[in-house]
Amino acid sequence: MGDAVGTGGRPRVVLGVSGGIAAYKACELLRRLTESGHDVKVVPTASALNFVGAVTWSALSGHNVSTEVWSDVHEVPHVRIGQHADLVVVAPATADMLAKAAHGLADDLLTNTLLTARCPVVFAPAMHTEMWEHPATQENVATLRRRGAVVIEPAVGRLTGVDTGKGRLPDPGEIFEICRHVLRRHRLARGVSAPDLAGRHVVISAGGTREPLDPVRYLGNRSSGKQGYALARTAAARGARVTLVEANTGFADPAGVDVVHVGTAVQLREAVLKAAADADAVVMAAAVADFRPATYAEGKIKKKDGVEAPVVTLVRNPDILAEISAERARADQVIVGFAAETDDVLANGRDKLRRKGCDLLVVNEVGERKTFGAEENEAVVLAADGGETPVPHGPKEALADTVWDLVVPRLA
Repeated sequence: MGDAVGTGGRPRVVLGVSGGIAAYKACELLRRLTESGHDVKVVPTASALNFVGAVTWSALSGHNVSTEVWSDVHEVPHVRIGQHADLVVVAPATADMLAKAAHGLADDLLTNTLLTARCPVVFAPAMHTEMWEHPATQENVATLRRRGAVVIEPAVGRLTGVDTGKGRLPDPGEIFEICRHVLRRHRLARGVSAPDLAGRHVVISAGGTREPLDPVRYLGNRSSGKQGYALARTAAARGARVTLVEANTGFADPAGVDVVHVGTAVQLREAVLKAAADADAVVMAAAVADFRPATYAEGKIKKKDGVEAPVVTLVRNPDILAEISAERARADQVIVGFAAETDDVLANGRDKLRRKGCDLLVVNEVGERKTFGAEENEAVVLAADGGETPVPHGPKEALADTVWDLVVPRLA
């Protein structure tokens, strides 16, 4: 592996592009990587050049582009490119490319690079649904994941022609976020950091529920969902199969994540319970409304002259965190809760941890200008065994990684 990251130089990224119609989207991924300071070498397959030409890749990356092991032979490119990389990302990764990588074939420059790389490797698959779901492809994906590669789950959406389904290349911006996180963990570990959530299924709730009063009004909260999305992205980058139950965020789906969209607390409970049935860990980061209106007005509630404002009667919503903690789908399931407090933060957090029965509770102070909607967060993670882990003010991604760092040993 090269020493670019260790010496403070630009991280060296190899962008492999295989021959699928989604190859054009890799141009956007390349742009994001280069504009954020990465030194990117594009290694396309011969078939990829049928979709995007070598001149385009060269112009965008600033490096010569070749598909052959016989080009610049004196530099031994089929060995050196992989040896010197800090990250290899293949986007799109076709079914053919996944099969070659899983079986160690080396018939072009990209497959040779994959065999010589000793850095983290990320595959972003793109293919038709039937190809993705075929047992051969699924076995190849499982093999690559067992070996430590991060294989992102493809997105659901429009494919070629009139076909739709799972197999669409995730948004390039989301693939970039996965790559950035993998590189960050690789740098902090000073070596190849294995995807420690590989083979695990994690469920995360995010956002804020809305409880309708009438067709145009609802009771809601200020939660943006950014912390839950950070948890989902970091879990995917660490190799997990991720189910994100999202309430009213309006964000694009994170790469490699199965997203369930809900609105109310009751809907969120139903979705979480269903997803948690086979989950290794459940992280309840959503701000779930404690109460909902007892009745729903079929028409808009209007103010009338001389008539007092209507009284809104509230009823309790289900306590999802307490329910899944008490009735775990399996005994070794790890449950993480969040506590947003405005005063006596730690005291209230310890009380909530005891009452809810979860394994970990992330406690933070919130307010009109604190945490909600911000890009950064700070918190203390309380553990049922008495441990306390303070997380200083910083990116929500850093708090997410701390949560997973505490979950992983509990999964073991």
